[in-house]
Amino acid sequence: MARILTIEDDPVTAREIVAELQAYGNEVECVSDGRTGLDHALHGNYDAITLDRMLPGLDGLAVVTELRRAGIDTPVLMISALSDVDARVRGLRAGGDDYLTKPFAPEEMAARIEVMLRHRRMSVPETVLRVGDLQLDLIARTAQRDATTLELLPIEFRLLEYLMRNAGQVLTRTMIFEAVWGYHFDPGTNVIDVHIGRLRRKVDTSGALPLIQTVRGCGYTIRSADD
Repeated sequence: MARILTIEDDPVTAREIVAELQAYGNEVECVSDGRTGLDHALHGNYDAITLDRMLPGLDGLAVVTELRRAGIDTPVLMISALSDVDARVRGLRAGGDDYLTKPFAPEEMAARIEVMLRHRRMSVPETVLRVGDLQLDLIARTAQRDATTLELLPIEFRLLEYLMRNAGQVLTRTMIFEAVWGYHFDPGTNVIDVHIGRLRRKVDTSGALPLIQTVRGCGYTIRSADD
């Protein structure tokens, strides 16, 4: 579910936008003038914004310009009855991510929002990895399983990160060694098995569903019961 702000002064159009976006499970807030819309957009935590070009108080171009000036990068779909090329170009150059002209099909509007949300999710770097009830925070450098903090050594953290980034995939000892240790694998060493064993004792504690699994003759994988 996404949180979406709709800034639209025409009540019929506003109802159409809200109803269509809510039909896809989104939470939608609607305001009807530019100044109120700008205030909401600056201080609210929205995933996307639909913004009418012609608004009372402050027009859409001014709203999106102020948002970008303030460093707010929330995706904005500009909606306007102004359909000429110059109007569309001005809207996009002011900071709009997409431009839709009136009248429009509500389904197309929702699809454009969906595309913007997908691009936003893809552009945000992943900082928390999850497999089942196991969570690894790459910024705080912490690991938790079912709300219990795991005390990991630096090499164990890197090993677990590599496993979780490739959850569900079978990783050979060579792949693990070269990704985590950074140099060519010596098939005569058991260093990977030793560290996997230590990591297992911390992650897969007694009574917990085992996540780290041995794939006989191949290597290791980490997966939840749902995978």
